[in-house]
Amino acid sequence: MFGDVRYPLRMKQIKAEFTEPWLESRLPEAKVTESQRKRGERGIWQPRFWEHTVRDEDDLKRCADYIHWNPLKHDLVNRVRDWKWSSFHRFAQLGEYDVDWGGTAPDGVDDEDWGEPI
Repeated sequence: MFGDVRYPLRMKQIKAEFTEPWLESRLPEAKVTESQRKRGERGIWQPRFWEHTVRDEDDLKRCADYIHWNPLKHDLVNRVRDWKWSSFHRFAQLGEYDVDWGGTAPDGVDDEDWGEPI
C-alpha cells in the first residue's frame, strides 16, 4: 500500500465507501449533468479531484486550514465550527484550533494553487 501512486483508483474507492452510507441515510445530493449521470456519477462529489503531496508540517497545516475553511468560503455556514461534518471539531478538541478559529481567511487558503478558481 505504501508507495502506491494510483490516485484515481484510491479516490474512486474512497468515494464508493462514503457514497453508499450517505445515500442510505437519505442525505442530500446536488443535481448532476447528463454527462455525469451517464458516467454513473452522483451529486455528492465534486467532479474530478486535485492531488497534492504534502511536503512538510507547515504544508500539512495549510491543507487542514484549507479543508476547514472551505464550507465558510463557499457560504455554506457563517462560522467554520458550524459545519457539523468537519474534522475541525476533533482538531479543536485536540487543541489544534481555537473553537472560534476562522473569523478571517487563514494565510494560504485563497491561493490559486488549490486547483480551483478563486
